[in-house]
Amino acid sequence: MSARTATEIDHPEPAAALMARAAELERGGKIDEARACAEQVLEIEPDHADALQLLGAVAFRDGNLGEAVRLMERSRRVDPEKTLYARNLCEVYRLLGRYDEALEAALKATLGDPRDPIAHVNMSVLRLARGESDEAIISAERALAIDPNLPGAHFGLAEALLLRGEFARGWEEYEWRFRLKGVPALMPRADIPQWQGETVRGRLMLIADQGFGDSIQFGRFIPWAATRCEELVVACGRELQPLIGQFAGVGSMFDKWDECPPSVAHLPLSGLPRLAGAALGNIPAEVPYLRAEPAKLAAWTRRLELLVSPRHRRIGVAWAGRPTHKNDHNRSIRLETLAPVAALDGVTLVSLQKGPPQAQIAGFFGRAPLVNIGAEIQDFTDTAAIIEALDMVITVDTAVAHLAASLGKTTWIMLPFAPDWRWLREVSDSPWYPSVRLFRQTAAREWDPVVAKIAGELPGRLTSIPVRPGGHLGT
Repeated sequence: MSARTATEIDHPEPAAALMARAAELERGGKIDEARACAEQVLEIEPDHADALQLLGAVAFRDGNLGEAVRLMERSRRVDPEKTLYARNLCEVYRLLGRYDEALEAALKATLGDPRDPIAHVNMSVLRLARGESDEAIISAERALAIDPNLPGAHFGLAEALLLRGEFARGWEEYEWRFRLKGVPALMPRADIPQWQGETVRGRLMLIADQGFGDSIQFGRFIPWAATRCEELVVACGRELQPLIGQFAGVGSMFDKWDECPPSVAHLPLSGLPRLAGAALGNIPAEVPYLRAEPAKLAAWTRRLELLVSPRHRRIGVAWAGRPTHKNDHNRSIRLETLAPVAALDGVTLVSLQKGPPQAQIAGFFGRAPLVNIGAEIQDFTDTAAIIEALDMVITVDTAVAHLAASLGKTTWIMLPFAPDWRWLREVSDSPWYPSVRLFRQTAAREWDPVVAKIAGELPGRLTSIPVRPGGHLGT
């Protein structure tokens, strides 16, 4: 019997067997065990391409994009011809904003293995991020030609179609969103059928299935649904209930599934535009369709009269959305980016910002005063009342934008280069909200030109706003 080497003694299991086990563990969701197994492989073979790739995928799952790209690039250097590595790097590069490198990787993956549907899905998502919606549709359709039941391809196709204003087909593809990997079930019960828009005898349940802004936007269709049932109930968080309760036809609301009343059918709130046949020319846009509570409006009006000079215009600002939003790194800015607006005469900025980004106010040094009332804002009823008492709102794409627009307030929204589908392409207005003006990036993650344009046009807009009694423009 020959003597064993030190490596064989330390690692009695060969690298190939360890790698196969690591891959199986990773597919089974046992991430920590998969990581440990792949690290053992690297102890035996420091340049094992598959082990490096797996560890990069694990880092990606953990949200560590820097480590993910380092490991994946290293694995690709070891085996530059493996299309799987290029496919995975495309997605990591996209999230890092390295769009040219992502495109190179996507082309390598799709040309190297044209029958890989995921490679085409990644290409579609990238094309949409690059503002190339036509190409995004082509790539999504290529993926579906290979696998017609691929949820990611259908959803990517939906977003690109809706962005182009092709609502009829877009809404149908949008129905695939609940089949995406990792998306939780809409409701715990499976015995209540999904509503298809017919008139029902009994109770219809609508479920606020997306973010606050989406619920405010799609809530306009609630009265339409209420005319097609005997009673309508809405499942939504308590934060939304003061707003949802304003829509005609809402019988009751609940926020816990054990309080769910018997219903004959259900529908996600985001499914209403499809059933209502929403198209660019027929979106219900009777604005305002939400209103502030009179008592709160009176209270906040008095509060702002104490805090803001009557000679100043009141401009509400919100510069960041919810950090957990999948696109927050693209849509949110820092308060300091609004410096050109803060340098204008005759204005006071009123912060509508909530959450951790409020801390940025401590470093604000603009000429315009900044009223920080974030700590006093308890819920959407406060925010709505404050917005009603302002002259206009400037915000990124977040719930504040939808709330201000639904109240009929003049609202200027700053959009990233690849905006959410609801804001369409290129236009500066919105069929959803007549009081909205859109300011778009012309290059990814470059906000300074957007804010400069707003600051340049704002003085002219303010002159059209009636002066409050006793006040005037200027300092």
